[in-house]
Amino acid sequence: MTKGFPAIRSIGPSNQAEAALPPSNGQSDGDTIDLVALLGTLWRGKWVIALLTTLTVLAGGYYAYVAATPMFRSTAVVILETEQANVTNLEGLTSGITGGTAELNSEVQILRARGLMGRVVDELDLITDPEFNEALNDPSGFRVLKERVRVLILGPRQPPPPRPIEEVEARIRDNVITSLLAHVAVRNVPQSYVFEVSVETESAQKSALIADTIVELYIVNQLDVKFEAMEQATSWLSDRVAELQVDLECAEAVRAEFSTSTDLVSPEALAGLERQLKDVRDRAEAASIAAASAEARLAAMRAAETPGAKAAAANDSQLSEFLPRVATSETIAQAFDTRFQQIIQRAELEAMRSEQQIEALQTSIAGLETQIATQGEDLIRLQQLTREAEAIRLLYEYFLNRLNETSAQQGIQEADSRILSDAVPPIAAFSPRKTLIVLGAALLGIIFGSLVILVREAMSTGFRTARSLEQDIGYPVIGQIPVIPARKRRRVVQYLSEKPTSAAAEAVRNLRTSLMLSNVDNPPKVIVSTSSIPGEGKTTNSLALAHNLVGMGRSVLIIEGDIRRRTFGIYFENLPKKGLVSLLSGEATLGEVIHTLPEFGADVLGGEGTKTNAADLFSSKRFAEFLLEMRGRYDNIIIDTPPALVVPDARIIAQVSDAVIFTVRWDSTSRSQVEEALRLFEVSNQAITGLVLSQISPKGMKRYGYGGRYGAYSSYGSKYYTS
Repeated sequence: MTKGFPAIRSIGPSNQAEAALPPSNGQSDGDTIDLVALLGTLWRGKWVIALLTTLTVLAGGYYAYVAATPMFRSTAVVILETEQANVTNLEGLTSGITGGTAELNSEVQILRARGLMGRVVDELDLITDPEFNEALNDPSGFRVLKERVRVLILGPRQPPPPRPIEEVEARIRDNVITSLLAHVAVRNVPQSYVFEVSVETESAQKSALIADTIVELYIVNQLDVKFEAMEQATSWLSDRVAELQVDLECAEAVRAEFSTSTDLVSPEALAGLERQLKDVRDRAEAASIAAASAEARLAAMRAAETPGAKAAAANDSQLSEFLPRVATSETIAQAFDTRFQQIIQRAELEAMRSEQQIEALQTSIAGLETQIATQGEDLIRLQQLTREAEAIRLLYEYFLNRLNETSAQQGIQEADSRILSDAVPPIAAFSPRKTLIVLGAALLGIIFGSLVILVREAMSTGFRTARSLEQDIGYPVIGQIPVIPARKRRRVVQYLSEKPTSAAAEAVRNLRTSLMLSNVDNPPKVIVSTSSIPGEGKTTNSLALAHNLVGMGRSVLIIEGDIRRRTFGIYFENLPKKGLVSLLSGEATLGEVIHTLPEFGADVLGGEGTKTNAADLFSSKRFAEFLLEMRGRYDNIIIDTPPALVVPDARIIAQVSDAVIFTVRWDSTSRSQVEEALRLFEVSNQAITGLVLSQISPKGMKRYGYGGRYGAYSSYGSKYYTS
């Protein structure tokens, strides 16, 4: 079992991008943003941001100063007249607008109406202007390229069916109107009745001309609308007056005919008849009373039997004179009876005359009532015909007056708007706004560059500092090896020999020191070097460590445990053809397979191709006995093993070793790869002595902002190295 430092509990951030950020004094959790770290990340990427900003500024400057077509904007101003003096007071036809919000918004839409724009197109003949009629321009290069690609993929385009010339012209005109609308902007100045009509084209004079034409035609359109309304009103009023005149004539004719066909009827005559009827009724009533009195007197006289009763009933003075002597004188009694009979006859005659008079009066009353009823009905009919004729006359006179007013108003219509300011051809182009474009491009470059840096940080899965590696993985980092500046691998050993005071050599010494101090009482002799995946620098680290141990006067054997790839041949020349496999199988002696280089100092035992499974070979008793034998001959044995994620050889060899160093390539190996490889060692109950952060780029560390603070690649350590 190997021995090493106690495992460090993982306390670092879970995200590798966060681990790559420089540490700050404050503490933060996963729900907060470390602004210092964020700014530090952006500062580390300042050159990328500066480069992207420069490119965007150059692109924006090229567009603003070279590629973009200058556009000139001209503005005409109109104001709505909400109060107008109407000469003939025709409110319904000539009154101005009230200036409500809905009406103001409506006027904006009228100013942008396709109908008005169509009149502008026709007025200025914009169909012949290439700026508005794209059909007059040559197709752009992109459009030609697009068409060629389409032809290559889909074949030649079928010619469209012929269309009537009217339809083609109408479509072209519609397209020009649409293009014109894209160049026109209409704005209502807040809290006012003022409208600004702005036109932006490639020509200053054209912009002013179009803006003036729009507002002029807008005002003309208002007059046209009023004139059309006036024309329609006049026509309708004329027809209505003619109809009413005919109706009035007919009504007057009917009234005259009725008046002629009846007796002269008037309210006064009818009132006289009613008074006469009242008098006759009064007389009839008096006659009835008199007749009743006469009948009562006659009945009383007829009922009287005694002379006294007869004298009382007759109420005659002569009978009253005869009454005292009626009983004594026959002659008086006869005279009394004669007189009484005469009185009865007169009473009967009076009663008869009263009846006749009553009948005459009743007949007169009936006649008067009939005459009054007839003349009343005639008067009502006459009055009805008179009212109908008068009503038609009033209606006729009203519409006739309206017709006269409308006719008088036709020449004095006023528009609801007036031009407040004509458009003026601008001196300078409105767009492109070069300064704003360049500033916007610079801002865009800064934002885009910052996003690139942040995305790169977020997507980074490698480790850039020993601190982040320890925090995330939980094992101590015992070495930080920078990139050895040797052009070829064969010159790695030569560089370490020639540059013993270089940063790389000092970093290897630090690794050696940490490794030897990992177990002070029993320093490791058999050292296994492995990694997660190929290409992480474990072989270079193994050779550098062996060379450094030799420099201490130790005898060192380095064994190529990766017999599948056999990379030692890249570093050393003239290695024996036979190697570890032949030695373990007994086909060669130790002296035949060991290769010693004076400039290197350590003995090299290379690998050898074999059909035997490498895992079985390293698991054999012969390999364990071989290592035990080598422990007696060498002070240190370094075994360069294959990557742990590829084959199990490293874990097998680690069973008979004293220390395992695990190489992690700087800013390359992902956390998941390291964790998985270390998990395999933990499953096998094997401890990792320490991690080595390898192939560190000093320039890269400075670029990321770590160059002044950490390890052999720090700026303060440069005074101690001679690279």
